[in-house]
Amino acid sequence: MTDLTFLQPLLHPLPLALLGLCIGSFLNVVVHRLPRMLERQWWQDVAQQLADADSHARTLGRAPAPVLADSAGALQQALDALPALTLSRPRSQCPHCGAPIAWHDNLPLLGWLKRRGRCAACGGRIALRYPLLELGTAALFAAIGARFEAQPLALLWCAVAATLLALALIDWDTTLLPDALTLPLLWAGLVAAALDWTLPLPQALWGAVAGYGSLWSVYWLFKLATGKEGMGYGDFKLMAALGAWFGAWMIIPILLMASLLGAVVGIGMKLTHSLRDGVYVPFGPFLAGAGLVVMLAGTRAVLGWMGWSF
Repeated sequence: MTDLTFLQPLLHPLPLALLGLCIGSFLNVVVHRLPRMLERQWWQDVAQQLADADSHARTLGRAPAPVLADSAGALQQALDALPALTLSRPRSQCPHCGAPIAWHDNLPLLGWLKRRGRCAACGGRIALRYPLLELGTAALFAAIGARFEAQPLALLWCAVAATLLALALIDWDTTLLPDALTLPLLWAGLVAAALDWTLPLPQALWGAVAGYGSLWSVYWLFKLATGKEGMGYGDFKLMAALGAWFGAWMIIPILLMASLLGAVVGIGMKLTHSLRDGVYVPFGPFLAGAGLVVMLAGTRAVLGWMGWSF
């Protein structure tokens, strides 16, 4: 990597933990808003499609009914009336009353502790998950600092870890793995390999191919056998990204770890009657968790657990 030795004082576990607190606060925003941003865009696409008379005629062989044009106009008008929604706008606000959260109440962990987990305006409870994600990100960044011993590469792995955390929580909440996160993670893995920061590029490339192909094959075998879809395409892309970062030889260990963890959690949820509607447990969080295990333990250690030589 480029000479970044001047950063070394900041790459020890404690400074990285403080960075993790701040990044964890941002991840709370990403996890909450990105799915809503995607849904808004999908409805925008619906409005445009309803208004496309030529597409309607090509697809259905007839001109659209006037009611479709009216629906398109009403939907577009409703969308245009919505306030802006991005990762930076609007400012953070209470999920109960919508009151803006003051900057000093929005400090990572400290703001939540200061208000004892309640909104300053309405007293509504602010979920414990917010500070837990901040603490979890801090602990993960500190562990990465210890693992990579103040090397600049630690910052790269912190970015990978933060992306995996966001993907895991979004998938758990919504069963979505947004392309806005999976595809940059995949391409970043290939670019990092091309710059000789991680793996040799052929290993990263074949890792991406093997990662995507493994779950793509499982998906189609299951669909042909049952007529049902067992997972989403986002799982393929996430597995491809993990392959780009860790190589093809880690695909089987990651899948085994993710499957085992997913089975344990799924059985536990079934026994406690906490399975969501449709008896569906998303696979993405377990893939992300397995990727974090490989990152922190190292590929040699994981292969050693399986009794494989490296």
